[in-house]
Amino acid sequence: MTTAPVIELRDVSRAYDDGPPALVDASLTVRAGDAVAVLGPSGSGKSTLLNLIAGLDRPDSGTVTVDGVRVEELGEAGAARYRRAKIGMVFQFFNLLDDLNVEDNVVLPARLAGMGRRAAHRRAGELLESLGVDRHAGAFPGRLSGGERQRVAVARALMNRPPLLLADEPTGALDSASGEDVSRLLRELNADGQTVVVVTHDLALARSCTTRTIRLADGRITADAASGTVAVEPAR
Repeated sequence: MTTAPVIELRDVSRAYDDGPPALVDASLTVRAGDAVAVLGPSGSGKSTLLNLIAGLDRPDSGTVTVDGVRVEELGEAGAARYRRAKIGMVFQFFNLLDDLNVEDNVVLPARLAGMGRRAAHRRAGELLESLGVDRHAGAFPGRLSGGERQRVAVARALMNRPPLLLADEPTGALDSASGEDVSRLLRELNADGQTVVVVTHDLALARSCTTRTIRLADGRITADAASGTVAVEPAR
């Protein structure tokens, strides 16, 4: 039985102003349950690829389909609804709201999606407990360690049960011990069936929590291989 794609990019290109293309004829398929790392140096196109998948940007050409949704066809309001329903995002610097406590940060996406208050808080409590930070539910983010804040950010990202979790340099602002903790968490989430795409420049992170590595250079996908193996050039 073939698993349906969660992400399907076909011949996607994107350029900005008069500079070189940020992404060139990119084609990529990610299936449910995959754990994929997107590697490449600064300027390789990693952020552009992530933004296109998340519906934060539109391609100049090509198609972007995520969980059956043609993302490039969405308007601004449709893209916002799409992100609430389909995408969980984890960022390098957490992006938690400092004036909300931990539980209210986690609850926010569900409330924006229309979930009732009681159900949203019940779901948040379950997530915080499963991620080992439930004791901090009433604390404000500034009182937590970096690793704890990233766990809260993961709980928020999972709040609406998205089919896809996108992590953008999730260990970039953490010390090595906290980074290993987050890497293990991503690995455990994937083992439970969560589809994960990690955008990073850190090869060690890619090897530790993903099973497949996509390499970008100058806006092009240059290699696609199982993590930890020698990557090969994709067929032209």
